[in-house]
Amino acid sequence: MAKRIDFQTEPRRYRHWKLKFDGDVAELIMDVDETAGLFEGYQLKLNSYDLGVDIELADAVQRLRFEHPEVKVVVLKSGKDRVFCAGANIRMLAGSTHAHKVNFCKFTNETRNAMEDASAASGQKYLCAVRGTAAGGGYELALATDHILLADDGNSSVALPELPLLAVLPGTGGLTRVTDKRKVRRDLADAFCTVEEGVRGARAVKWRLVDQSVPSSKFEQGVKDAARKLAAGSDRPADAKGIQLAPIERRIDADAVTYSAVKVDIDRSTRRATITLQGPATPPPASVADMHAEGAAFWPLRLARELDDAILHLRLNEGEIGVLIFKTQGEAAQVLAYDAFLDASEGHWLAREVLHYWKRVLKRIDVTSRSLVALVEPGSCFAGTLAEIVVACDRSFMLEGSFPGDNRPPAALTLSRLNFGAYPMSNDLSRLATRFLGEPESLDTAKGEIGKPLDAEACETLGLVTAAFDHIDWDDEVRIFLEERASFSADGLTGMEANLRFAGPETMETKIFGRLTAWQNWIFQRPNAAGTEGALKRYGTGVKANFNPERV
Repeated sequence: MAKRIDFQTEPRRYRHWKLKFDGDVAELIMDVDETAGLFEGYQLKLNSYDLGVDIELADAVQRLRFEHPEVKVVVLKSGKDRVFCAGANIRMLAGSTHAHKVNFCKFTNETRNAMEDASAASGQKYLCAVRGTAAGGGYELALATDHILLADDGNSSVALPELPLLAVLPGTGGLTRVTDKRKVRRDLADAFCTVEEGVRGARAVKWRLVDQSVPSSKFEQGVKDAARKLAAGSDRPADAKGIQLAPIERRIDADAVTYSAVKVDIDRSTRRATITLQGPATPPPASVADMHAEGAAFWPLRLARELDDAILHLRLNEGEIGVLIFKTQGEAAQVLAYDAFLDASEGHWLAREVLHYWKRVLKRIDVTSRSLVALVEPGSCFAGTLAEIVVACDRSFMLEGSFPGDNRPPAALTLSRLNFGAYPMSNDLSRLATRFLGEPESLDTAKGEIGKPLDAEACETLGLVTAAFDHIDWDDEVRIFLEERASFSADGLTGMEANLRFAGPETMETKIFGRLTAWQNWIFQRPNAAGTEGALKRYGTGVKANFNPERV
């Protein structure tokens, strides 16, 4: 699958989803065009999906938050008769590279996390109206919503049949959401996950697999009533006007991707990419009305969208790039001024959405399977929100003073209030709280330094960077680290980094991504699933898979 994957789209280009609006309720209708797969070699029958379907879904979820603040409830439903969604397309999975399968599962789950975040953080609730079969990833999509309403018509059912049919697992959070979110009893979950045909009606309600089962004759009214009840618990502003998420300005060359505030330079010979973020050129707006008028051009939102797109581009299109090097350029004071503006305006719906979007982008960085390093150099603006990237990295290096002949300001790092809770990780802790998990006094000390430009010596003493070097040692020390990183096993690094990034409490989200890293990386490669006689290869042929019975 060498085709370059583009994560940009908009509703007029959708092939698989339709959006309808009625006051404070929106309908998000899944009506997959089976002839419009992202790659050749399969058809998206029965509302099955591939990454292209998920890219449109992610775009719709994002637009609902920014372009439609008046929407309090999103009703997720099927546009086809007798089927809600058959899950991830099996032919696509069978023909995909292993890397594509795992990145597909990761992106799919990040999108479902975004739906859950819309409900928890922005009051935009999701209701899933299941009429027909919701199997595998189709049921996992329903699991991401706040309320599942199932038609009781003798046909409609929910199922997680991956184990008996495909010799794999519900890979985008299915098992975890069943047990941790819906609190389904372990033995019942075991029975559910081994029954190909799934569970219907009253039994689905009794087992807590769905919230309601409604006779077919009362289904539409049941959906309306459930939506009304969810809307009553939302704080979305009824009279607010959204902003348009205009297309991201971007140029893709052979060895670079250039945006208005982000530049990605790719060095394939060393398997590195340098991501440079540009600080704001102008002060923050004077008021929330001015912020709204700027819309998608508002610097924090523009930068977040560009960085998000860059990370996704590197994940899916540059699989051999093993190290991401983060740099910044600009005035730290301007970055901090935007932080202060957002902090003071968090009661406004748009400021709230921008902050939560940055939270999701930073989480996307956290779970990206690349070695992450930040270089804090003269002229950089790692301050406030951008300082989060330094703490997110596996290593961070800071220059003491300046380079000879360099008239840029010496390297500094400055913290803001937003570094202490505005952008929680998947473990529900801030990155600094996670960093100082065993030394809470260090977190308190760091809080006392909010707003102060900290030089390399101070940052090293405070534990905010890994190491500080003077200009004599800088090039050699950075080079040695990067060369060492390139010499290690990519698989070993992925496992190590994923384990080390999420210290502290376990949450549903950390479980999901931890299991994606371990279970899916392992099971998707095993002969029982992916071998020539495995279930993925033989699915639909009429020939049973030949399983190796050895327990590993």
